[in-house]
Amino acid sequence: MLTVVPTPIGNLGDFTPRAMEAIAAADFVLAEDTRTTGSLLRLKGLDARLRAFHAHNEHKVLEGVVAELEAGAQACLCSDAGTPAISDPGFLLVRACIAAGVEVQCLPGATAFVPALVVSGLPCERFVFEGFLPHKKGRQTRLKAIAEEVRTTVLYESPHRLVRLLGEIGTHCGSERRVSVSRELSKKFEETVRGTVAEVSAHFEAQAPKGEFVVVIAGADA
Repeated sequence: MLTVVPTPIGNLGDFTPRAMEAIAAADFVLAEDTRTTGSLLRLKGLDARLRAFHAHNEHKVLEGVVAELEAGAQACLCSDAGTPAISDPGFLLVRACIAAGVEVQCLPGATAFVPALVVSGLPCERFVFEGFLPHKKGRQTRLKAIAEEVRTTVLYESPHRLVRLLGEIGTHCGSERRVSVSRELSKKFEETVRGTVAEVSAHFEAQAPKGEFVVVIAGADA
């Protein structure tokens, strides 16, 4: 069986007892970065057999991992932070396990976009999750689609691209479109800035962006 295990996005208190139990019982743990996951497990008093599983090696190790699971091994899949397969490696393994008849379960737990969406104050009964936009090819096409989307849109962005992204949102959606930008969720310096694109852009032009960001954009008819 494969158990997909969310790990804290900041606050260690968000590592659930059920997640720790699953890791303790696993024959091995697949980790996006074994150093990051190893540090987390040591802080929680857990000793696990860690293996690297990330975007650069998942195609190479996939077949072998699935074969072990078919033979009866119990494994956990972790990303550096949050829920695996949500803008992180994991989808290919989950799909391969399902195709091979291996049981897959995903534990509930930490992920960045849900709290950012809820605290945005924007409608969240229907929304679109876009993850990270392409850096080059296809980026403008996605931005044009977001401009026309009537549902709330959620994006991930890194600090050195945030101001550029806000400028692009202003170009395609208009400077008065409502947005909410959250950073460092669950951490000491957690912050959410809400307002029009123009207002939020001005904030982050005056204050250099730091941390990882979730950007929530109001729908076209909001």
